Amino acid sequence: MSTTRHLVNRRRRLAVVAATTAPPRADSAPVEEPQPTGPTEAEPEHTAGPDAGRAAEPDDAGSPAAEEQPHDGRPRTGWPRLRIRLPAVLCAATVLLGTFAAWSFTSAAELRDDPTRQNTALTDISRTSEVKGQIADAVGAVFSYNYAAPAKSDLAARKHLTGKAVQQHKEMLAEVRAQAPEQKLVLTTTVTESGVEQLDGDRARLLVFADQSNTRTGKEEETTYAAAMFAVDAVHRGDTWRIAAIDTFTR
Repeated sequence: MSTTRHLVNRRRRLAVVAATTAPPRADSAPVEEPQPTGPTEAEPEHTAGPDAGRAAEPDDAGSPAAEEQPHDGRPRTGWPRLRIRLPAVLCAATVLLGTFAAWSFTSAAELRDDPTRQNTALTDISRTSEVKGQIADAVGAVFSYNYAAPAKSDLAARKHLTGKAVQQHKEMLAEVRAQAPEQKLVLTTTVTESGVEQLDGDRARLLVFADQSNTRTGKEEETTYAAAMFAVDAVHRGDTWRIAAIDTFTR
């Protein structure tokens, strides 16, 4: 006696046999095979989450995001880069400041050692005028000679000359002294112009232009004239300027 279960199974078998033996109908739709919903061996199971789809995507090595991610997973900020560059900037600034300080010190030393910076002939007008006047009087006195009053020339030499100028003056007037008594010579020197080349404290150098007249007052009076140019080194002693050296520009 057939039961209900047997009837159901029999109908299923008949339906399967009919489906396999009957030709397919043109309007029949293909039967879609069900897709597996569970995980397979080839595909590992992924946990659901907001970043589940991005886990398998490789990061772009050249993207800014890849460069900003450190190894510890924390986002990189701009501070580490500043920490690397700041010592280099400070080092460069120190070198520049040191170079500028050295240059300033050297320039200041050069200015102090430059004779043109020490020369006050153009800035100290009163002292320049003082040395010019006193040296002009000294040149006129020591380079004038009267055969009738030789002591006057000696006194002028002791008053206005110092250093090696004393011996230089003797050599320059030696011929005049030798011929003066016989020819009754009178030598007169007048400074026409002078200029202070350098004035540095108690030392000065002057360029002197002078006219000289040499008169013989013997039987036949005769006067000759000549122009002279020479330089003198002067030093300040006490309250007066004295001639310390004479340069006639001859060797």
